[in-house]
Amino acid sequence: MRPAAPTIPDCYMHASRMSAAGKHTALFQALPNDVAGLVRIVQGLLIHEFFTSAYGLTIANERRFESHLRPVEAILDRMIVLDPSPLSVARSPEKRVIGVCRHFALALVSMMRAAGIPARARCGFGNYFNPGYYEDHWVCEYWNAEAARWKLVDPQFDDKWCAALKITHDVLDVPRDRFLVAADAWRLCRSGQADAAKFGIFRGDLRGLWFVAGNLVRDSAALTGTEMLAWDVWGGMPQPGESLDDAAIAFFDRLAELTRDPDAAHDELCLLYESDQRLRVPSVVFNAVLERPEEV
Repeated sequence: MRPAAPTIPDCYMHASRMSAAGKHTALFQALPNDVAGLVRIVQGLLIHEFFTSAYGLTIANERRFESHLRPVEAILDRMIVLDPSPLSVARSPEKRVIGVCRHFALALVSMMRAAGIPARARCGFGNYFNPGYYEDHWVCEYWNAEAARWKLVDPQFDDKWCAALKITHDVLDVPRDRFLVAADAWRLCRSGQADAAKFGIFRGDLRGLWFVAGNLVRDSAALTGTEMLAWDVWGGMPQPGESLDDAAIAFFDRLAELTRDPDAAHDELCLLYESDQRLRVPSVVFNAVLERPEEV
């Protein structure tokens, strides 16, 4: 017997402040409403800043700001400047907007929501980049009505990515043991089933339980409607290398429980997010890559 569909919060079916296309909403009207089709469109519009050489592209310094664009509306602004063609037209690599996994995931979330498909960006870790390690990563999670379950989709992974990393799993239905949402990563580390020193990001070799805790905060913000940059820092995120005391551990234990099943805990998660400055995204955050405060 097929499981009953969850009560899906409205925020996963309607645009958030980061996922809204804004003045470009009409551009989505001509797009397909199937997941595979939307993934192909996203892949033809964006290029990952750490993988441009695979497409024969060298990033000019004056274009590096693109990976720091937060709202989809601003990303679409830039897309149109680079190439005013309809979004269904795949751009040549030099005319794709430069971003990272978060931009791919958020763009797909935006398009899915416009097509009436419940979707949300998830922050966590993929174990398919660097053998033995769980690398910082974002994917899209959407409600598949036919299968009656949430599926993970990795829109970043086109043929070049899959060939380079020898990906054999279905990127349109990523197994939960290949991509771990932050809550699952936290639970594995806390239970001793995984080594927290293996979780983080290869750039700067930033790894540890403090990093997993930071992704819990980012994931909770995304689940409550504010999908931030992967390197935005605010509130209760630990500093690099920081040891967590008992109070911090208890706080993140609770946050992991709430974000592990965000449908069942949505009201409680939203209440905690709005009431706790450790979680709530302020008007100014710290961009850890550019090393400066920025208005959201």
